[in-house]
Amino acid sequence: MRARVTTRVVRPKSVKASASDDPLYLQVARTLKTEIVGGRYPVGSHLPTESELCARFAVSHYTIREALRRLRDDRLVASRQGAGTIVVPRPKADAYAQDVVSINDLLEFATGARFAIESVDMVTIDGKLAARTGLAAGEEWLAVRGLRQREGALAPVCWTEYYINREFAALGKVLGRHVGPIFPLIEDLFGRSILEVHQEIGATVLSAALAKSLKVEAGTAALEVRRTYKSSDAEVAQVTINTHPASRFRHSMTMRRIKM
Repeated sequence: MRARVTTRVVRPKSVKASASDDPLYLQVARTLKTEIVGGRYPVGSHLPTESELCARFAVSHYTIREALRRLRDDRLVASRQGAGTIVVPRPKADAYAQDVVSINDLLEFATGARFAIESVDMVTIDGKLAARTGLAAGEEWLAVRGLRQREGALAPVCWTEYYINREFAALGKVLGRHVGPIFPLIEDLFGRSILEVHQEIGATVLSAALAKSLKVEAGTAALEVRRTYKSSDAEVAQVTINTHPASRFRHSMTMRRIKM
């Protein structure tokens, strides 16, 4: 029986001056959120006007509106016609928050491990693949498969499978010379921001063929890490499955008690 752990990760909102690849509105939203939580804008106070925020961050009105929308979604502020944007009390709660909030942190290994592509082709999702990916059977997706290996390592890190929405299938032509995770290409080439990643970790056993590629014995225990990337229009842009021999995988997270 397969054991599965589910983690939901949302991309962080970092300051514009950082090296973050996040969309500008998320960077602005993160800065404002930090300032709200830190007391620069206490409950009941008004945030600066859109024009003032545009000047401060050197971004467009559209970017500021999207940043404020994100803060409203986080229930940190409320916008009222003619009254501007007001900081509101956060709902009371006492819970544990998982301290895994960065898509970039989550996929750090993708930058440090070379991806050796073995196949790139369009596939029709069958029943078995639908169960593994969470995609609908009968749909066509671009499948990119290969091994990830760190420089100087004797064995691969994992077997990687990318399933990319056919809307972005043109990526197949540039992947051979691309280094790092694929989702930034979707953002850069198609203008579709990846806002959320849903992660599931499940236990499995390696087949003889896959075990040979990963340089372990057939039947070795492994972990499948499936990540579903959703774009700014809430559509699934990409599904990634990384299969790691159990001895080469460690998932670490920190949870801290918070009060809202």
